[in-house]
Amino acid sequence: MTALDLVIGMDIGTTSTKGVLYDTDGTVIATSDKLYSLIQDQPDKAEQNPDEILTAVVSVISNIVRDAGVNRRRIAGVSFSSAMHSLILLDKEEQLVTQSITWADNRAHRWTQHIKDELNGIEIYKRTGTPLHPMSPLSKLLWLKNDEPALYKKARYFIGIKEYIFLRLFKRRIVDMSIASATGMYNIHTLDWDEGVLDLLEIDASYLSEVVETNVSITGLDKEYAHVMGLPVSMPFFIGASDGVLSNLGVNAIDGKTLALTIGTSGAVRMVVNEPRVDPKGRTFCYALTKDRWVIGGAVNNGGIVFRWVRDQLYPSDTLTNSENYNLLTEKASQIAAGSNGLIFHPFLGGERAPLWDADAKGTFIGLTHRHTRDHMIRAALEGIVFNLYSVLLVLEEIAPLPKRIHATGGFARSSLWRQLLADIFEQEVVIPESFESSCLGAAVLAMEELDLVNSLESVSSMVGVTHTHIPNKAHFEAYRELFPIFIRTTRLLQTEFATLADFQRKYTL
Repeated sequence: MTALDLVIGMDIGTTSTKGVLYDTDGTVIATSDKLYSLIQDQPDKAEQNPDEILTAVVSVISNIVRDAGVNRRRIAGVSFSSAMHSLILLDKEEQLVTQSITWADNRAHRWTQHIKDELNGIEIYKRTGTPLHPMSPLSKLLWLKNDEPALYKKARYFIGIKEYIFLRLFKRRIVDMSIASATGMYNIHTLDWDEGVLDLLEIDASYLSEVVETNVSITGLDKEYAHVMGLPVSMPFFIGASDGVLSNLGVNAIDGKTLALTIGTSGAVRMVVNEPRVDPKGRTFCYALTKDRWVIGGAVNNGGIVFRWVRDQLYPSDTLTNSENYNLLTEKASQIAAGSNGLIFHPFLGGERAPLWDADAKGTFIGLTHRHTRDHMIRAALEGIVFNLYSVLLVLEEIAPLPKRIHATGGFARSSLWRQLLADIFEQEVVIPESFESSCLGAAVLAMEELDLVNSLESVSSMVGVTHTHIPNKAHFEAYRELFPIFIRTTRLLQTEFATLADFQRKYTL
C-alpha cells in the first residue's frame, strides 16, 4: 500500500499564489507559483479578480501534482494559508457583485474614522481584535452600505477570497476562525459573529460564512477541478488559517518565547499567546491560529516597498539588475555610521497600519543638512523601517511578556546590513530560519497534525533550520537608544498634520 506522507501547503497572497509539496520532515518535494494582477484604476482602489485567483490556485496545485516526480497517491491532503481582510460581495445566486477588495484598498478611510469617532469603535475593536482601519472588511462594508447602496442591497453574501475558492471547489461557504477573526466582525471572546456589528450593518449571520476551526478539512472536490488538478474527489482540503499566523508556525515561533518578524513588501511583528489579548488603545491585532493559540502583533504597510522607492528615486539605473541595484545600495548604506549622522526617516509612504493605524500618514526626512548624502538617506530609510517595527514591539510589551528571541523572515533577510540593523535596534539576537515559504509550511504542518503525520504543531521545530544569526553591536544600539525617542516624538508631532496634508494631496494631485 502506498504511504500517505506528503502534504501540499498553499498560500493565496496579494500578488501571487504559491504552493509547496512537503514530506513529514519538512523537506520540499516540489513548488509552483502564479502571479496575478491588482486593479488600481482609481485613487485608493486595490481590487483583484477572484476567478483569476481561482485559476491560479488550480494551476499551482496541478503543476505540483504533475511535476513532483512522486506517486500522487502519496499526497495526504492540501492545506491553505491566505491573505487577510479581503471582501467579495455575492448575490443570492452566489455570483459576483464585486471583485475582491483587498487589504490595500483605502476607499473606506472616511467610514473608518466614523467608526472611531461616532460608533464607539474602541469597544468594537476590543470585542473583535481587529484594529480600526480601511483594510478591515467591517470598514469596507460600512463604506459600501452608505456610499454604494445599490451594490450593498444587491448582495446576499459577504465573503473573503479563501471562502470564494472553497465555494467554487466544494460549493460550501465556510471560513476558518483565523480569517474570521481578521474581519472586524467576529467576536474573539464568544467565538461567533458579533451581534453589535451585525446590527450596525443591518444584516444577520446568514450573510456571513459558517465559521470552522483551522484544522477542519472537507472532501467532495468538484469533479472537473479534481480532474484538472490530478487529485481524487476524496482528497481532503484543509481550510487552514491566515498567512500571518501560519508564518509564525512556519518559522517555529509558537511557544510564546519567540517573536516572529517579517519584512517583505510590507512587514509584521507577531507573537503567540494562549488566549485573546487586546490593547486598550486599539494598536495591536489579535487573530486566531487555533482556539488555544492566538497571535498578537502589528502589521506595517512600509517594508521593502520603501527600499524600492529609495532605489528608484535616489539611484535609478538602467544598467543594473534589481538585485545588483539593491546590493549596491546596502553596500553604500553600510559605510554610513549607525544613526545616519542624525538623519531620521519616517517610512510612512503608504499610510500606516501598526502602531499608528493612520491611513493618512506620510513619509518624511528630518534632520537633513548639507553634510548628508544620498547614502545617508538610504541608511536612514532602512533604519526608519526597523524603528517603526520596533515601536510595534514596545506596544506589545504593554500587554504581554516580551519574547526572548527573534525569528525573522522575508526578502530583507538576504541583506547582512538589514539583519544587523534588526539586531542592533531591537537589542536581541536575530535568527534567520531556513524554512521555505513559512506560510505554506505552517499550513502543511497544521494539516499534518490533524492527519497524524506528526505528533504536534511543535514538530515544526525539527523542520526549520538556521541560515544566519546576528547579535547586537553595543556601539550601534547605544546610538539607536538616543535616536529612537526622537523618531517617536517627531512622529507624534507630524501626525497632527497628516490628515490635513492628505486632504490637500487629494485636492491638488493630478
